[in-house]
Amino acid sequence: MTSTSHTDTSLPLDMIIFGGMGDLAMRKLLPALYMAHLHGNLPPATRIISTGRQDFDRDAYLAFVEQHSRSFISDGNFTDDAWRSFLPLLEFVRLDVQQDDLAALAQVSRAGAERVFYLATAPSLFTTICDKLAAAGLVDRHARVVLEKPLGRDLASAVEINEAVGKHFAESQIYRIDHYLGKETVQNLMVLRFGNSILEPLWRAPNISSVQITVAEEVGVGSRAGFYDSAGAMRDMVQNHLLQLLCIVAMEPPASLAPDAVRDEKLKVLRSLRRFSLAGIARDTVRGQYVRGVSGNQEVPGYLEERNVPADSHTETFVGLRTYIDTWRWSKVPFYLRTGKRMARRSSKIVIEFANPPFPLFPESPGGVANRLVIELQPEEAIKLQLMAKQPGSGMKMQQVALNLDLQSAFPQRRAEAYERLLIDVVRGRLTHFMRRDELEAAWEWVEPIINGWETLAEKPYPYAAGTWGPSEAFALLARDGFSWVE
Repeated sequence: MTSTSHTDTSLPLDMIIFGGMGDLAMRKLLPALYMAHLHGNLPPATRIISTGRQDFDRDAYLAFVEQHSRSFISDGNFTDDAWRSFLPLLEFVRLDVQQDDLAALAQVSRAGAERVFYLATAPSLFTTICDKLAAAGLVDRHARVVLEKPLGRDLASAVEINEAVGKHFAESQIYRIDHYLGKETVQNLMVLRFGNSILEPLWRAPNISSVQITVAEEVGVGSRAGFYDSAGAMRDMVQNHLLQLLCIVAMEPPASLAPDAVRDEKLKVLRSLRRFSLAGIARDTVRGQYVRGVSGNQEVPGYLEERNVPADSHTETFVGLRTYIDTWRWSKVPFYLRTGKRMARRSSKIVIEFANPPFPLFPESPGGVANRLVIELQPEEAIKLQLMAKQPGSGMKMQQVALNLDLQSAFPQRRAEAYERLLIDVVRGRLTHFMRRDELEAAWEWVEPIINGWETLAEKPYPYAAGTWGPSEAFALLARDGFSWVE
């Protein structure tokens, strides 16, 4: 998926990271920018300017980067020469965005440069930062702003952020980042769907009987407990990552790969998602919270035992739900979504389950699903088509076998990480893999009533042991329809 870029590549680039001393910048952004530099994907006259409240001079800042960021670059991609050529791109500006104006930043940033402002801060600071950028004269037609999730905690706060940022930046200058949209397999899903005539005629009801989307994390809440307890799995994962995956699976073919053509079709999916009644929320959604269990061969604490989590918290660490898309293509096809922390293993996958043949011609064969398309996003990236084949020997007994496209074997060249790919898209002015304002707000319009319904029902999340696949109620959600989760 590409889009026409309107970037003037002759301009110097100032990549300005607010929250530039934070965890995201050190673990993801600077390593991604190093990789982009290593492979010649940054303009020649690039500078990366990090802001933070630390009283650092440049040497102290570079020492901090050396200590906290360098280890997140794989050994196979790190060379001393490349690192030495990358460090001169880095600068630091001491700045407290809540207290200071941005005069110091304006002095450092070059006139006439293409400025990319990456807001790796709490969303509560987005309005302040954008107002101060405009007041300092740093926003012009070449400027872009990248907004990290979560974009609000409900529809009202999302609209407020969009309004505040939109006062100073045109929609074409705003990049709402979701790193799942930078994954190779997610982007490949568009080609898989619309580049193969063998699949497109089948990609609809009644040929497809169900769709599963799983994003499972093996880790617990960790150091994010303070943020996570105010958000929960629905806000943290479903509202953005899972709904974006659902949109790509379910969207109609766009007229072109232009950003708005693709995003128009995703928006139609979000607006076609069936809204939940209170009875539907009670019947078709499952909230879970992990308790003490075994993960990675060691005992781990439950959510309520984590540091900075209130002892009486009802925040969900797991969400499972069944929903429908009310269109002709997807009529009566259930979509099952599942995400959680402290699950059995790290796994993100999309499972397209095709309808079985209408008549069982091979009675000796066991029951089950004849055909599945399994799209694995992480930790491995692969596409598997499960088919039935005859077992060797006498008789006509069938067995399920898989046609396995191992993308790493098929494409042995280096594969950019999601943040690297998306940062290059920002620099080159490609908006296709970023959410548009109406997409974000449509997602919140669907999610918010579910969150409110949970509050009305006032039920505790179901417990599930750490190191498992979630509460048993999530399995019952599928079992009553005759399906089961694909692990």
